[in-house]
Amino acid sequence: MSSKPAQQKQKAHLQTIARRTMLERGLQPDFSPQALAELAHITAPAVAPAAPVAPAAPVAAGGGDAPSSAVAGGPLRDLRRLLWASIDNDDSRDLDQLTVAEQLPGGAVKVLVAVADVDALVAKGSAIDRHARQNTTSVYTAAEIFPMLPTRLSTDLSSLGEGEDRLAVVVEMVVDKDGSLKGSDLYRGSVRNQAKLAYNGVGAWLEGKGPAPQKVSEVAGLDAQLRLQDDAAQRLRAVRHERGALGLATIQARAVFDRDALTGVEVETKNRAKELIEDFMIAANGVTAEFLEAKGSPSLRRVVRTPKRWPRIVELAAGLGEKLPAEPDAPALAAFLERQQRRDPLRFPDLSLAVIKLMGAGEYVVEQPGQTAPGHFGLAVRDYTHSTAPNRRYPDIITQRLLKAALAGRSSPYPIAELGELAIHCTEKEDDAQKVERRVQKSAAAMLLSSRIGQSFDGIVTGASDKGTWVRILDPPVEGRVVHGFDGLDVGDKTRVKLIEVDVDRGYIDFAR
Repeated sequence: MSSKPAQQKQKAHLQTIARRTMLERGLQPDFSPQALAELAHITAPAVAPAAPVAPAAPVAAGGGDAPSSAVAGGPLRDLRRLLWASIDNDDSRDLDQLTVAEQLPGGAVKVLVAVADVDALVAKGSAIDRHARQNTTSVYTAAEIFPMLPTRLSTDLSSLGEGEDRLAVVVEMVVDKDGSLKGSDLYRGSVRNQAKLAYNGVGAWLEGKGPAPQKVSEVAGLDAQLRLQDDAAQRLRAVRHERGALGLATIQARAVFDRDALTGVEVETKNRAKELIEDFMIAANGVTAEFLEAKGSPSLRRVVRTPKRWPRIVELAAGLGEKLPAEPDAPALAAFLERQQRRDPLRFPDLSLAVIKLMGAGEYVVEQPGQTAPGHFGLAVRDYTHSTAPNRRYPDIITQRLLKAALAGRSSPYPIAELGELAIHCTEKEDDAQKVERRVQKSAAAMLLSSRIGQSFDGIVTGASDKGTWVRILDPPVEGRVVHGFDGLDVGDKTRVKLIEVDVDRGYIDFAR
């Protein structure tokens, strides 16, 4: 593995593994001929099919008095003159949302989130839609990205690219001084991204660790606009945590290549820009769920149930000198996590990972009018859906279609039985996609560790069941299976292990305690 020819083939080797694993999990790595034929006929972004879009009111950032023109899916407001900006990863081109804010009298802030109107280009039941419905998500592997939608759509025609006029579904929220939501609304709009920004540059600037990104300096008023958004986001975050939202910080690692040669694993960290977008998207998803409920529409909810392994979480806390209630209590867990992050920030990602594993995975369920679906334990909210990433996630397209139907006064485009089937399917395919991503990441890690057989590492137990015991070593941050000496280990335990074998093709990394 250390020879130059072998290194040059590492990325191609991982791509082969990724494509094979996609197929094994029932995910399609390529678009069908029918989908490609449809794509060939989509030559421009979606536009309003009716009369020219009316201008926005001079002082209203999407306010209720803005003139509109009627289009399929509800009235359309012209919001292109607002100071919209996108904040995403440095290399992202599939831009799903834009944000803008306006200072209101009395200290409140109006926040607008524009979500790309993907449904305007991807018709329900079309070949492109069928591919998206099968995979339900874009799959981001270490070697190759398998987009849910063709890249000409997701990175161009349905992306909210800089300087481009696009149709969007807009979520409006008024954030009061105390962080509560005073009001909200949803409508369709025409928007234009004034600045494509990246998390790392904006985050460092907001935290006072770096200069303003070039675009922030070039676009008049953008610096004050971003600081206003950051202030509103921090208010929202504070209220969420007061209500019991969990502050978790896991280690997100990705493979790093020099052309086709794997050179290492890079750890991604949170910053204020990522938190800003996270806070706005959480709020927008909650408002969207409440809007559909108020309209008497069914919705596809994102839920995280009350943890079944709460006693083990209590045991972990006791091991750190803390006491949690015997019954699941989100505010108590949130307060415990906050204290631990202050006390031991270096080890906090390990604790976060253990809590996430013990809480269990999220899932999609249908909430019918008049019913109440389970809430989201981790976010400490009852009403929550996925709606803000339709270029990358199929549940968001479903929600967008439900929203547009509700805005136009039409009945749901999905019968309840179909929504129920989709909820189960989306949950299953999300799990399959995550397994593909983990499998390729493990194969990349096995490549990286192939020259370190026999070395010992510090680690933390990330999984313990009848299926096996897994540990994540700390440096490099990769996960493997404990095949010898695993008796007595449980999630969250710290241990020391020796690397005894790797298998790149199968993604196996085997440790002995």
